[in-house]
Amino acid sequence: MSVNPTIINKQKSDSVVEIVPIENNSLPLKRSFSFTDQQLELILERLITFHRSSSPPPSPPPPPPSNPIGNPAPLGLAAFALTTFMLSVFNAGSNLIDPHLEGVVLPVALFYGGLAQFSAGMWEYRVNNTFGATTFTSYGAFWMSFAGYVYLIVPKIEPINKTKQATGLFLLSWFIFTIYMNVAALRISKIIFSIFFLLNLTFLFLIIGNLGNLPVITNIGGWFGIVTSGLAWYASAATIINTTFKKSLLPIGAYQQKENPSSIILTHF
Repeated sequence: MSVNPTIINKQKSDSVVEIVPIENNSLPLKRSFSFTDQQLELILERLITFHRSSSPPPSPPPPPPSNPIGNPAPLGLAAFALTTFMLSVFNAGSNLIDPHLEGVVLPVALFYGGLAQFSAGMWEYRVNNTFGATTFTSYGAFWMSFAGYVYLIVPKIEPINKTKQATGLFLLSWFIFTIYMNVAALRISKIIFSIFFLLNLTFLFLIIGNLGNLPVITNIGGWFGIVTSGLAWYASAATIINTTFKKSLLPIGAYQQKENPSSIILTHF
């Protein structure tokens, strides 16, 4: 039923409203109602209020545009790989390089393996990657603390001949952290799981070599470290190359969910 807004002023204080039915045939063709001006104003106010309350609420303003950042994983992986490679060459034995040159590792460990990798971890938090953030921040701190340990602490404990025990304890603590990160890496990709697995072996042999004062075992740990750094470099290169060419040229074995084989866990590795 529609209302024909034909209003005829009958008196000064009265108004006449004629209602013409359209669909409901049970009503007369036309009916007139007399209202005072106050009654008519009240009816109109209620109609307006009802109309406003039944209207949908205004849509909220659009969110401010986000500022996306690049993938920090290649930086973190490259910083980890390069520093691990340099130290592992010295751990692998004097047949590869003169051990008196080992000091060259410290500035690289502090600025690239440490500061650059730590920064990559902070940026991983920005892109909502908890695994990458924990990994890069932790190992960035590892390399910075290692540089500080070698430069500040080792000269003080060398006179009491306790350097290898202290180094073994230092590595053992990081070995424990690496074990449970290796478990989480199962749901990232095959290449990341392989890096953590070999890193665990590297730590294990270095721990045994230092605590047991067994140079040959330490050398084996150095060779495992070299292989670990090679895989980390590969993961960094694969991420950069695949992103640049916008197709998978270097496979990394990304984890796929069993319940939906077509979907891939979103990570930055």
